Order: sequence, then C-alpha cells, then structure tokens
Amino acid sequence: MSEATANSLTDPDSDARLKSSTEGLEIKDARLIFNAVWDQLELDYGHEQLRFPKEIILLGGAPGSGKGTNTTFIMNARGFTCQPIVVSELLNSKEAKAIKDTGGMVGDREVIGILLRKMLQEEFRDGAILDGFPRTRVQVECLKLLVEKINALHREFHETPLAVHFRKPTIHAMVLFVEESTSIMRQMMRGKQIAEHNEKVKETGVGELRELRTTDRDPDAAQHRYRVFKEKTWGALQSLREHFFYHFINAEGSFREVEQNILNELKYQSSLELDGATFDRLRRLPLASEIVVHARQDLVRRLDSYELEHTDLFARVADLIQERFMPIIIRHAISGQAAVNTSDEVFDDPMALAMLIDIFSERGYHARVDKRLELIPESVDLETGQILNKELVVYRIHIHFKGSEIRRG
Repeated sequence: MSEATANSLTDPDSDARLKSSTEGLEIKDARLIFNAVWDQLELDYGHEQLRFPKEIILLGGAPGSGKGTNTTFIMNARGFTCQPIVVSELLNSKEAKAIKDTGGMVGDREVIGILLRKMLQEEFRDGAILDGFPRTRVQVECLKLLVEKINALHREFHETPLAVHFRKPTIHAMVLFVEESTSIMRQMMRGKQIAEHNEKVKETGVGELRELRTTDRDPDAAQHRYRVFKEKTWGALQSLREHFFYHFINAEGSFREVEQNILNELKYQSSLELDGATFDRLRRLPLASEIVVHARQDLVRRLDSYELEHTDLFARVADLIQERFMPIIIRHAISGQAAVNTSDEVFDDPMALAMLIDIFSERGYHARVDKRLELIPESVDLETGQILNKELVVYRIHIHFKGSEIRRG
C-alpha cells in the first residue's frame, strides 16, 4: 500500500490533496505531451507555416444529442465551407492505424499530434469544427497550450507581411446536452434506422452499408455509454467554460428548436471575434440596431420641422413627388421598382433631397438618389466647328417598394 493510499484511510483531507496532486501531474504531463508534438511540427512544417484556423468550434455533447445532425447547420451559421474534423474518424486514419499496427495505443499524445496536423491543412484557415474534442482533461490542457502558441504567433507576426496568416483565434466551446432517457431513446432510434437502411442495401445492392454500433442496439449498452460520457467527458467539457466562449445548448427539443438555440448562441459579436485593434477602429461607428431604435421618432421630428420651418420648400417637394413621380411609380406597381430622372431646380437646395427621401420613407417607399453631370450641347462656333456645352445636373431617383403579387398559371 502506498503512503498516499494509507493516509487516505486515516486523514479525511487526504483525498482532496491526492486529487490536487494528481491534477497537477496531469497538467504537467499535458505540457510534456504538447511540447513534444509542437517541436515535431516545427521540424516538419517550419515556424512560418504553423498557420492554424482563425475560428475553432469545439463541438461536444452527450450520445444522441445531435452533434452529427446539427453540424451542417453550424457550418452554415458560421460560413464554413470545410467539413468538420471528426476526431473519432481521425483515429481510423492511416497515421493512427500505423500506430496500432506496431502495437502502440492511440493515446492523448497521438490524438493531439494527428489533430494538429489536420488543422494545419489550408482548407481550415478560416475556421474548423472539431467534433468530439476535447474528451479528457489532458486534451483540455493541450488545447489551452495550443491557443497560447497561436496567440504568440499572432503577436510575433502582427506587424509583418505574414500577419494575415496569424490572426488572433476565436474559440467557441459548444456543448449539446440531453437527459439520459432522451439519449437512450435516440441511440435506439438511430440503430433502428441504420438496421433498416442496411437491410435495403443488402436486398437491392444499392447504397453503402453503415456501421451499426452495439450501443445503438442494446439499451443497457446505450445507458452505459451515456454514463461513461457523464463520468469522463462531461467534466472536461465543463472546464472549457473557464477559458473559452462557452455555449450550452439544450438539445432536448425538436430539430427546429435546437437549430434556433444554436443560432441564438452563435450570433456574430464583433467584440468577441475581431482583433482588438480592428474593433477599436470600428466601435465608434453606431450599430445599425442602435440607429433604428429611434428612427421612426427621428423621421417624424424631421418631417414636422420641414413643415414648420421650411414650409414653401417642403410644399414644392411634396407637389413635385405627387405630380412628377407618382404617375411613374404607379405604372411600376407590379415590379415594385421605379426610376425617375429630374433636373428640377428645387433640388438646387440640398435640403430638398433630404425632404424627398424622408417623404418617401414616411409613405413606405425606399428612395435612393444618384447625382451626375451631363453635357448638353448649347451652341456651335461656325468658324471653328467647336460645340459649346453646358453642364446639367441630373438626379436619378430609384424608388423601391413591395410590388404586387400576381398568381401565374
């Protein structure tokens, strides 16, 4: 019996001390594992080629929580074009099989090494989804060390021509969760669907057989798989909230409800995703959501001020719209788009254009104004043949509105 074990039988605080000691050893081992992998990457790729994804989504979840089902939706929500990196599939890669063929085990070090090499592929430069990573405390610590390295590369190359390849990373930890009963039910349903699919493939010879897990056929095995997740992986996933943007997704609902939960969590937030210098440059510009809050009240205030303080000009603009613009707009009621050219002198006053846009906005139209100069022949010098032109300011007003819906046979 070790001294630590003997003390645990007599000292009520020894378990906590032993756990703390073990965790410290685990973190130390993680650093050794990561440093060995990183040093090899430096040798194999070169320092300037260690270019990792700008955005990394860590996708974890209970069995039957819908990771595979929702991966495509998450990719679309973030604008990813590359397929997710599924860690369980990496363990069947040529590299992993080579390790197993020599009698080795695919442990944390091997997982980290294979995963980081995969992430260095050019297709993942803008972003990558890591499906099923991390699963252990050691992998969590290695992930933290990776982010430290990527940040260090960002600082190193920040003011160099290579800066675009070493952007500050954004890490999202997304955890889908379901209760045990839901997990077992979904695993059994998946098993039934795969079994039916495989039967059709065998009967028709069309399609490919899909792997049918033991846990998808046996309720006891499915329950055991869920409990292993809760005991071994859940704690590792929970620890991610201390270091990264953490999204806990309730995956109990319908497919559409879960999609909406995911979308709500992944809404773009510039303060979280932009480099600090970029965000500081842009933050002084108001958000669209901020300026529209009082847009209606501001419109009413402006229109009333036109009527009270610039009555004649306001009347001229309103009359021009009614007499010159509206007949053209009405003729385009089906398409919902009209364009009117005018050189009316009322627009010599810049305020008249502002009035025109506001009047159309109040009436439910969207108006956009383009201004251009045109040369109009005015006279000809008979001796030289030179044509004398005068400049004419032409305003082209584009008006958009909801067109008429026509049922077509």
